[in-house]
Amino acid sequence: MKRLLELIVLFVLAPLCARCLNLSLNDDVLGLIVFKAAVEDPKQNLATWDEDDDSPCNWTGVQCSPRSKRVVELNLDGFSLSGRLGRGLFQLEFLQRLSLSKNNLSGNLSPNFARVDNLQVIDLSGNNLSGTVPDDFFRQCGSLRVVSLANNKFDGKIPDSLSSCGSLIAVNLSSNQFSGPLPSGVLSLSGLRSLDLSDNALVGEIPKVIENLYNLRTLNLRKNQFSSQIPDGIGSCLLLRSIDLSENSFSGNLPQTMQKLVLCSDLILSRNLFEGNIPEWIGEMKSLETLDFSGNNFTGHIPTTMGNLQYLKVLNLSSNAFTDSFPESAMKCQNLLALDISHNFIMGNLPAIGSLAKLQFLNLSGNSFVGPIPETIGDLKALSVLDLSRNRLNESIPKAIGGAVSLMELKLDENFLGGELPSSIGHCSFLTTLFTSHNNLTGPIPAELAKLSYLRNVDLSFNNLNGTLPKQLSNLPNLLLFNISHNDLKGELPGGVFFNTISPSSVAGNPSLCGSVVNKSCPSVLPKPIVLDPNSTSDSISSSLPPSTNLRRNRNILSISALVAIGAAAFIIIGIILITILNSRVQPPTSSLSAAALALSIGDDFSHSSSPDANSGKLVVLSGELDFSAGAHALLNKDCELGCGGFGAVYHTVLRDGHSVAIKKLTVSSLVKSQEDFEREVRKFGNVRHQNLVTLEGYYWTPSLQLLIYEYVSGGSLYGLLHEALDDNVLPWNERFNIILGTAKGLAHLHQSNTIHYNIKSSNILIDCNGQPKVGDYGLARLLPMLDRYVLSSKIQSALGYMAPEFACRTVKITEKCDMYAFGILILEIVTGKRPVEYMEDDVAVLCDMVRVAVDEGRAEECIDSKLRGNFPAAEAVPVLKLGLICTSHVPSNRPEMREMVKILEMIKCPSELQELG
Repeated sequence: MKRLLELIVLFVLAPLCARCLNLSLNDDVLGLIVFKAAVEDPKQNLATWDEDDDSPCNWTGVQCSPRSKRVVELNLDGFSLSGRLGRGLFQLEFLQRLSLSKNNLSGNLSPNFARVDNLQVIDLSGNNLSGTVPDDFFRQCGSLRVVSLANNKFDGKIPDSLSSCGSLIAVNLSSNQFSGPLPSGVLSLSGLRSLDLSDNALVGEIPKVIENLYNLRTLNLRKNQFSSQIPDGIGSCLLLRSIDLSENSFSGNLPQTMQKLVLCSDLILSRNLFEGNIPEWIGEMKSLETLDFSGNNFTGHIPTTMGNLQYLKVLNLSSNAFTDSFPESAMKCQNLLALDISHNFIMGNLPAIGSLAKLQFLNLSGNSFVGPIPETIGDLKALSVLDLSRNRLNESIPKAIGGAVSLMELKLDENFLGGELPSSIGHCSFLTTLFTSHNNLTGPIPAELAKLSYLRNVDLSFNNLNGTLPKQLSNLPNLLLFNISHNDLKGELPGGVFFNTISPSSVAGNPSLCGSVVNKSCPSVLPKPIVLDPNSTSDSISSSLPPSTNLRRNRNILSISALVAIGAAAFIIIGIILITILNSRVQPPTSSLSAAALALSIGDDFSHSSSPDANSGKLVVLSGELDFSAGAHALLNKDCELGCGGFGAVYHTVLRDGHSVAIKKLTVSSLVKSQEDFEREVRKFGNVRHQNLVTLEGYYWTPSLQLLIYEYVSGGSLYGLLHEALDDNVLPWNERFNIILGTAKGLAHLHQSNTIHYNIKSSNILIDCNGQPKVGDYGLARLLPMLDRYVLSSKIQSALGYMAPEFACRTVKITEKCDMYAFGILILEIVTGKRPVEYMEDDVAVLCDMVRVAVDEGRAEECIDSKLRGNFPAAEAVPVLKLGLICTSHVPSNRPEMREMVKILEMIKCPSELQELG
């Protein structure tokens, strides 16, 4: 520290006294150490920067000239640095490339950057820099070739001084808050090859001097407020490869000069106010790979010259006012990957799309197509999304649909389709969405649907489907929506957690359906009567006997029933006595549990055991000394039930010494046959202790009944605090953050102990009296090694929305990354205050999808729980939200580890005291 202070003093005084003292200072070491002193380096990426070194050339991120040994490049991209840009960088007089992107640097820009004469590249993108860019920032920029200030918080006008940088070849000021008109001088930089001003608030017209940018390759003005017409001068930019003018207010027709841009591969003009016809000369732009004119006011027919665009991969003409039929010539574009002409007024039959072998996305919805779905649909082996909804298609769904083996989304709703839903749909093994509502489909729901393990959203409502529902549907592990309302289906709904809790609106309008969901009991199947003499009929026996004999016969039958009942009762009593005796012999001396009292409290579970070993029980205490001699009657009393989860019900009781415990009665007991296996696994996760984990204090074993004895956590579950609390008892942000962090610490400790939780959800996060989270229900999956993932997932399917996608894939190993996915969903639930899956009348909202769209559109803060009423630090909440999304990646290897999550969360945390003072 002393050395550092000396260097800082020298840095300040050196210009005044260096000559008189004739000091030999290394300006590069001095400048970089002063820069380091002004920033925070949480990951210690700058640890090699030592002020005692004579040269910085071996420091991380630093490159020197081999001749002069002076610093020529500083690259600290993604180093997680925070703080301000200090004066030290101005000391690097030979610096040519400066890249500090993807950090958390803040504050304003200093005009002193312009004093670094040799600087060629400035990249400060992806930080939190703010304020206006000084007018004289670019006054002395003779060597500057590349400047990127993207993804910051700069506002005000783009400085006119930028036009004085004659050597510039690339300018990126995107994703800021720049406003005002575009300086015409910027469009006079004839050497410019790339100009990106997207996602700002720029207004006015594009200056006509754009014709001077004859070296321009990329022009991106997306998401601003530009208006008027595109100037004719754009046709002079003959080297343009990519044009994106989307999400502005451009109007009028396309300038004819654009047909000269024969090298252009991407032309994106979506969401503007363009009108008129698409000109036939569009076919002359033969290099086009992406053509997006969606969301405008184009009218007339789609030009036949589209067929000339042999390199075209993406064609999006949706949400316009095109009429007539779709040109068959467009089927010549055999490199098409995506075709979207939805929401127009196009008529006629569907085009013969079978020739588009590479097509992956096809959306023709919201038009007036008529006739059948062509059989050639089965030739599209790469097609993943097919949307033909809201047309006038008729006839039946072709069996050839099963040939589209890559389909993930199939939407045929709101047509006039008839016939049966083809069983060949079972060949589309990747299908996640199936919508065929509002048609005239008949026949049964094919059992082959149960093969589609990825299915999430199914809507077959408003048809004429009949028959019973296939029972195999209960095995589908990922269902979020299954709407079969307003059909003619009958019989009992399939079993399983999903169908037992399905929304009544999803099954309404089927008078012959039965079950608890529709509040209609199903007719019971009565057993056949017992025939005592198989060689005689009951009529012959009764007719050959006098009335008194018949009476004696009935009495004999009743006597037999009574004897059976008496024998069963005796067996139960003997079993209870045996349990008492055996428990007194095998019970560990540290336990004072009365086996008889426990037996009485759980009566039926013992009395129905068919195993002779069921009469012996074993209590093991893992933590302290438990005394059950009083209060045992309440162990499994319904009045003391706290809740019921995928693995069993939980009860609360207070022991004689005042100690509260929670007891879980496992519902999977019939699947756990080995006492040795049970005790080995329970002891493993019973030895895992952490302040953020619910402590397992003991267990009780019989082959037919297993109990787990936990510490009692009095504050309730996180689910209750988030979704059931009154409006005046909203969970504040600081407590939410601490719950996220504490949960991460508990799970990190589990993973370090080689234990996968397997069932993370808000109802399994308990809150103690100090507001600290405690993770419960961990390790229970280890009790069921004989179950495959499909059976196991059905046991925990109450965790709907938390389950990682790989649960549905038989060949993928279940790892800690599954916990990471569920933890990511939990983060989103805590930050947004919304459930992972929200059911509505005719739709379902998936939280992670909703948040991902909002973040991609720059609306992350809109996702924060509205109950907080703005009382949260965006600098914490938004990064935490994005962190949750990272954890929900569909690729397991892209999810971080839990111990990394703890470190990241600790870095995100801002001092709450400073927030309160501010």
